[in-house]
Amino acid sequence: MSKPQTPFISSRKRPQQSRSADLVATILEAALQVLQREGAQKFTTARVAERAGVSVGSVYQYFPNKAAILFRLQSDEWRQTGGMLREILQDTQQAPLERLRSLVHAFIRSECEEAQMRSALTDIAPQYNDDPEAQEAWQYWDQTVQVFIEELLPTATAATRSIVEELISTTLSSAGEHVSANGYPTDRIDDYADAMADMFCVYLSSVKSKK
Repeated sequence: MSKPQTPFISSRKRPQQSRSADLVATILEAALQVLQREGAQKFTTARVAERAGVSVGSVYQYFPNKAAILFRLQSDEWRQTGGMLREILQDTQQAPLERLRSLVHAFIRSECEEAQMRSALTDIAPQYNDDPEAQEAWQYWDQTVQVFIEELLPTATAATRSIVEELISTTLSSAGEHVSANGYPTDRIDDYADAMADMFCVYLSSVKSKK
């Protein structure tokens, strides 16, 4: 039996002219509106085209299917969120643990904002996990955390820092997915983020105190 084909999730082509770039921006804005207002179940290429005021053929010039549109939205979100989180951790005007607290809150809010998009991408998760853009985004995040932990724990061994980096990243990811999936109200989200930041700070203080 032949292996079923999987849909392409990369864009067909990148716009080279400003007019084409404007069209892609219009399509992506329409796609985001459809996703936010109508949910993942009603997200279709035809609905995006209708919302954008363009033909379905115009959408297909740049995106071969709805999975490619969703993946582009997710990729753009990764870049935006990654840049924001890096700025937080590199803000040396704040103490390191205060930066970490700000990071936790920003990350959890971002995960909640992306909940519908992740739901829509569930069926193609194995594909975008292996996509070079996804790999690049995660490597960028890993490097950001690594540099921050080196600053925070300069005398710790490489093995200790590696454990700390992995613990923070996996805990943030799991907690963010849990909170966003449960649709908590804003005050509960903030309380959850505060509690997780407290937990990180106590743990890191304990690691720093070890000889």
